[in-house]
Amino acid sequence: MHKILSFLQENISFAAETLFYGDLVAFPTETVYGLGGNAYDDEAVTKIFQYKGRPQFNPVSVCYANINDAAKDVELTKLAETLAERFLPGPLTIVLKRRENSRLSWLCSAGQETIGVRIPNSEIATALLSAVPFPLAAPSANRSSELSPTTAKAVSDSLKSNENLIILDGGQCKVGIESTIVDLSTSTPKLIRVGAILAEEIESICGVRIEKGKSLAASVKHYAPNKPLVMNATSAESDDALLAFGTPFANNCEYMLNLSLTADLNEAATNFFYMLHELDKTDAKRICVMPIPSQGIGAAINEKLKAGSEN
Repeated sequence: MHKILSFLQENISFAAETLFYGDLVAFPTETVYGLGGNAYDDEAVTKIFQYKGRPQFNPVSVCYANINDAAKDVELTKLAETLAERFLPGPLTIVLKRRENSRLSWLCSAGQETIGVRIPNSEIATALLSAVPFPLAAPSANRSSELSPTTAKAVSDSLKSNENLIILDGGQCKVGIESTIVDLSTSTPKLIRVGAILAEEIESICGVRIEKGKSLAASVKHYAPNKPLVMNATSAESDDALLAFGTPFANNCEYMLNLSLTADLNEAATNFFYMLHELDKTDAKRICVMPIPSQGIGAAINEKLKAGSEN
């Protein structure tokens, strides 16, 4: 059975000790739950890939308590410092060149010379990172190809075969969608993944245009539920499950959840993975998702949906 622990200092200390001895701990961030292991320890990082069933050519981000700690392992550019001052801690991953003397496991970057740096805006994550003398390699705490978890229970359901996993329970993640990824390792900043922070926000702070890099949606099945997914649905059959947004259209669906009754995109992002998880557990034939505006964080939601969409 998994040990799901509340946010108490004694539990943070226990989790830190677990990490110190090379085991893994799942913990909440503001985006999704992460599966953390000592980023300086090859064996611990290997366990992350094993737990997730993740190909080892797929890099993982590394979490730090603050940007000064990250500077020990990566080369901070002026642009990175500007973004950090404005957006970190927060739902932004910055890809930077690793330092020659960095102790980070090469497994974190799949042998590449760059590292994705995260400074989570989460009290539990900060407490845990501050309690250990190393950063944490921490991709989402789920089996690869399954939905990213935004609750401790979703972590437990996805990683159920790893019975001894420690899970720190911080309730439902506030943002509920993955971090934006910006590559600052070259002279031309690139947007690698659309997330909770918009490219327009980044550009307005930095005064430079962010080019769109290769999208992850085309190559990663990370966001797709097991059931067929229909985007922009305006009708649904009785044996479908409906994921509504705003006022639902007339339907006879046995299963229905609403991302936001008031059509609030931020609320929808918070509920996104959790509700997909819940509908994917039903015996419905398909999951039909009502249209979601591709503005603000809605663009990120739609990008996540594309991987498993039928249309």
